[in-house]
Formats: sequence, C-alpha cells, structure tokens
Amino acid sequence: MDFSQLLVEKIDAIVKNWIEAVRLDKQISSADDLPVSAIRNHIPNVLKAMATALSQSQKSDIQSIVDNSWNHGVLRAEQGFAPTEIAREYRLLRRVIYSSLEADLLQATVPEVIRVYNLVDAVIDEAIAQCFKSYVEERLREYEQLQSQVELNNQELTRLAKANQDNLSQLAHELKNPLNSIIGYSELFLRSTRKNVEPQNNVPHLEHIERVLRNGRQLLRLINDALEISRYSAGKIELHLEPTDVCSLINDVVDMLKPLADAKELELVVDCDRAPEKVLTDPLRLQQIVTNLLSNAIRYTKSGSVQLTCQMSSDNHWSTMISDTGVGIAPENQPRVFDPFFQVSNSGIRLADSTGLGLAIVSQLVKLMQGEIKLVSQVGVGSTFTVILPLEVKIESIT
Repeated sequence: MDFSQLLVEKIDAIVKNWIEAVRLDKQISSADDLPVSAIRNHIPNVLKAMATALSQSQKSDIQSIVDNSWNHGVLRAEQGFAPTEIAREYRLLRRVIYSSLEADLLQATVPEVIRVYNLVDAVIDEAIAQCFKSYVEERLREYEQLQSQVELNNQELTRLAKANQDNLSQLAHELKNPLNSIIGYSELFLRSTRKNVEPQNNVPHLEHIERVLRNGRQLLRLINDALEISRYSAGKIELHLEPTDVCSLINDVVDMLKPLADAKELELVVDCDRAPEKVLTDPLRLQQIVTNLLSNAIRYTKSGSVQLTCQMSSDNHWSTMISDTGVGIAPENQPRVFDPFFQVSNSGIRLADSTGLGLAIVSQLVKLMQGEIKLVSQVGVGSTFTVILPLEVKIESIT
C-alpha cells in the first residue's frame, strides 16, 4: 500500500481538521484571533515532505521539513505563542494524521503499519525540534532588543533624574523585583544552555524565557512611565498641534482595547454622535490620555460595562467621559489618585503590572493641553472620569 500517495491525497483534509482542532483547543488561546492562513502557516509543506519520507520510490525531502518547521517556529514567536501551545499544536497534528490514515492502516500489514508509525513520528519529532530551535532564537533576539531599549531608557531616566529627585527611592523599589527576575531567569537559562540540554527538554527553558520577556516588558513599561513623569517635571514635553478627527482617534483606541474587554465579557459602549468633527490638539497625547483612562476602566471592572462618551461641553470646549461599573474609589482616596505612584489599596484588585503612574501621566497631559479632569466615583458602583479640553490648544499659553 502506497501510504505516501494516500497522505498527499489527504493533505487538504488533514490541514482542515487540524486547524479546527487547534481552534477548539482551549489551551491554545493565542490562535483564537488568528485567520486560517496564519494558523495553517507552513504545515501543508511539512506534510508534503512527510509524504516523501513515506515513499519507497523517491528521496526523502528532509531539508523541506527542516526549513518549514524553522519558519513555523519564527512565526509562532512573532504571534506570541507560548511553547506549550506549540507543543499542543504538534500533538494535535500527530493525532489528526493517524486518524486520517486509520482506515487504510487497518488494511495494511503489520510491518507496513510499524513503518508508517515510525516515519510519521520521526518527521513530527524533527519538526518539533526545528520549530522550538527557531522559536528560542527568535525569543532571544526579542529579549536582546528589549534589553537594549531598557538600557537606553535607563540612561535617559538617569539624566532626567538630576532635575527631578522626588520618588527615586520608590522607583528603585518598583524596579527591583522585575529586574531581579530578569537576572535570575537569564542566569538559569544560560546555565542550562551550557549543559547542552536535549531538544525534548526545551519546554521548561522556553518558559523561563517567557518569564524573562514578560518581566522585561513590565520593567520597560515602568521605565517609560517614569520617564514621562520626569519629562513633564523637567518641562521637556512639547505639544505638536494639528487638526484632529476625534471620532476616528477614539475608534482606533477602542479597536485596540476591545480584545481586553471581550476577554472579560464586558460591554464596551462608545457614543461619539455629539463629538466635534475636528479639534486643534496633539493627537499622540490625546490618544495617550484616552488609552490610559479606557484601559484602566477595563482592568478594574470585573463585570458589567464600560462606556465612552464624547461630546461638546460648551462653545469652546469638548469632553470625553469614561464610565465603568468597576470597583470604584473611596472618597478619601479620590484626591490622591492623580499623584505619582499612588495606588488604591481597598479596591479589591491589585494588578501585578500596575505602576501607579498612569493617572498621574493623564493628569499632567490634560493640564499641559490646557484642560481639566474630573472624577466621580462610588465604591462598588463604579467610576467616571471626565476630561474637558479646549477645541483649540494654544501653544503660546503653555508654560
């Protein structure tokens, strides 16, 4: 029985069934929002190369298996897959292949069945090894880029700190934990790599890399937020004014943050019907304000809804109001929520990646853009942040 030809004929069906299995697997969440083409990736080419390995009349195309599996690992790293998700992908692929060939295997001789199982397993194992190897290299490359950017930002933070010495001790404390994690897991990974660990034992080390990257991103975000505070205090922030389509900008922010709301099954309501068509403002800083407020509302809301309303508030001003049904803020904490590094302790939610700088940055940017921000909140009911800005920001009045 020519299992090579059988596999070629079944490639489309195998790929289709495998993609469906990946989508249904709740432990491969990174594939939830990907199109079919992004999930399929190089798998059909791996199957075609597998068919040559099963053939008794043509030379095995091992190089194609190596190349396509390598590319698969690079893409999965770029798509943000965890190593355990990739391992499950290949486990499902192995299962779907055997399921597709089951009826034919039942009619084959015992030596044929053993040969097919051995070759399929060997090809899948080689594909996994190459995929993980390229995945590790891509993650290490990302880590190196992240490390370089952290170092550059850290240098700028040191320079700006001379003009703003406040909160440096607290900032050092906030930096210590993620930095220690980066150093510790990096050393652990390097020690393991020097021992030439076998490919099948790579998953734990890949998870160490994931922790390094996660903590590195948290450290970078903290440094960026601290830099923003320092730039404002040192008078280094300059506005770049241009006519801005408010509704379009808000919709872009909503599209970016909607997956966070969907993941928590929150209703995200946007009302821009009464918004001004154009305003003269700094679109980057306006986007930063809306993004910080909307993401905060989503993060601190367990259930219910988040609503964003944009409208004219007077002849010369317009407002953006973001309301949520979240935990709310106690009256005694409300005057301090815009202070750098202040974090509400009685909210019932303590986010590990929170820096306590987001609202401080929003408050300073609103002031820089000659506006004001108001807060109305009740514990257990929710919060409403209202930002009021002029239709035309005037550069000459900025101090």
